[in-house]
Amino acid sequence: MAHIQTKGIEILVKNWFRDDLSSESDSNYFYNYEITIRNRLSYPVQLLSREWNVVHLLHGVSNVSGEGVVGETPRLMPGEEFTYVSGCELLNSVGRMYGKFFFKDLSSKELFYAEIPPFNLIYPPLLN
Repeated sequence: MAHIQTKGIEILVKNWFRDDLSSESDSNYFYNYEITIRNRLSYPVQLLSREWNVVHLLHGVSNVSGEGVVGETPRLMPGEEFTYVSGCELLNSVGRMYGKFFFKDLSSKELFYAEIPPFNLIYPPLLN
């Protein structure tokens, strides 16, 4: 599990390979990841957007950005957490993801970001 805390926002990542959606012969490798966002601050925040960098072993870096996550822009009171699951398809058996979540401090209206820790996406047979 990958983990990082930036400016009082804790991000945890678990990921796994999806054999049922992947095809080695077609060079399609699908992974799911579960993100947990914890507000360790003393004030409420709202997640506004995200920015992902997906590193493909042989095909460079893809950038993905947009409003919220999985169609939501959650508000987190102090001590609260939000968890969601999403996915990523790679054209190679190995890749990496990292990025940023952008937040608003709901008490001061100040904008800030929290790092998403890097995590590897590896086709399980390569680990043997």
